[in-house]
Amino acid sequence: MSATLGTILHELEPTWKILVVEKRSGVGEESSNAWNNAGTGHSALCELNYTPQRPDGSIATESAIAVNEQFQVSRQFWTYLVTHKMVPNPQSFIHASPHMSFVWGQENVEYLRSRFEALKDHPLFLGLEFSEDPMTIASWAPLLIDGRHKGEPLAATRFASGSDVDFGALSRSLLERLSSAGARILSDHRVTSLTKKPSGEWLVSLRSEIGHTPSEVTAPFVFVGAGGMSLNLLQKSGIKEIRGYGGFPVSGVWLRCDNPEITSRHKAKVYGKASVGAPPMSVPHLDTRVVEGETSLLFGPYAGFTPKFLKYGSWFDLFASIKWHNIGPMLAVAAQNFSLVTYLVKELLATRSQKLQALWDFYPSADPDDWYEQTAGQRVQVIKPDPQKIGVLQFGTEVVTSADGSMAGLLGASPGASTAAPIMITVLERCFPDRIAGWKKTLQKMVPSYGTALSDNPEKARVSQEKTASVLGL
Repeated sequence: MSATLGTILHELEPTWKILVVEKRSGVGEESSNAWNNAGTGHSALCELNYTPQRPDGSIATESAIAVNEQFQVSRQFWTYLVTHKMVPNPQSFIHASPHMSFVWGQENVEYLRSRFEALKDHPLFLGLEFSEDPMTIASWAPLLIDGRHKGEPLAATRFASGSDVDFGALSRSLLERLSSAGARILSDHRVTSLTKKPSGEWLVSLRSEIGHTPSEVTAPFVFVGAGGMSLNLLQKSGIKEIRGYGGFPVSGVWLRCDNPEITSRHKAKVYGKASVGAPPMSVPHLDTRVVEGETSLLFGPYAGFTPKFLKYGSWFDLFASIKWHNIGPMLAVAAQNFSLVTYLVKELLATRSQKLQALWDFYPSADPDDWYEQTAGQRVQVIKPDPQKIGVLQFGTEVVTSADGSMAGLLGASPGASTAAPIMITVLERCFPDRIAGWKKTLQKMVPSYGTALSDNPEKARVSQEKTASVLGL
């Protein structure tokens, strides 16, 4: 997020000074790290949680269309970066990987068929395929069918031009270019406080992680893109807009396979249906991952719980975030989401054999010896104040900005990095409303659809998808 915002700002205002503060010794080692997330270009092509079934049996498609529209903006932005030689060859961060949904059981098959019918004619979902034929599904992803009982009701959808994205590599590329253009990247430093000065500027207090030397920086605008720790930093700023917000941390573990005999037979990201009470980022999926030129498979993630807000965070992160103004919303969410608590307890107590059983549901002939555990990234779900329910657990991303536009921060998780470009443009619109008109032409060069919706224009949607797919190698 921060690398995207810095890149866009540099294109809009090349003379502005930019400082990026990073706690770790390298950039993109937390949420953006390739092994800490699924790397799915989240476009709602395969993620079933974006298309819930209504009580009357119909499929709600609004969230899926909105997420796909956002992802098209990111694709256009990445295409601009590649075309203008601002990042290396696109193969350094993005690879073609079909996006599939896969279900079993008659009720789930009927749901997936209804979902396909609801989406297949939409301009952003043209090309979506559906099949209940095991042979067809095997041609798409053979591991799903190997060893499966004959006669079991199955169904899958496939979108051939999906993607696998190494967001860590993309972050590093963007920040390396920013650094070469004059931006300062300050690693091994943590932000200890954010204080509003009488002049309206922010005094940002820093401390070195190595020598523990304190320092200060003054800035007229601050973006807090610190993953799970954004909540705590925004609280330190004292902006009233963060009052009532809380965070619910969810950790995760993958099963990973590097055996080339297996990885060569699965070229897709395959998502299933979530367990009852499961958070969206815990939807089971069997994914192709390409990281630094090497292909692996990931299955999971299996959810867990720690009070840390970062994978490399502190055990006191959650407790430090509890304030007088968010106790009510946090308690309300705890009472309203008992099924989530139950699910997390079951996940924490799950044995290796139980985890393998979930893998076998997807890949019946999987050999346990080919798979080992790898810790995934930490996610902090947003607890948002609500006038009716006191507090609600929000699965998604939330932009919080101060009234004067001098500070913005990002809370939440999925779809996250996949929608970084549109979310950062939203930050600019909120924080620099007096400059947006003057920036419009440049923004439209970076994102040709800026100011419009591809969903409303099938021909523009087709042209955009074809161009971005060609440039990005999809």
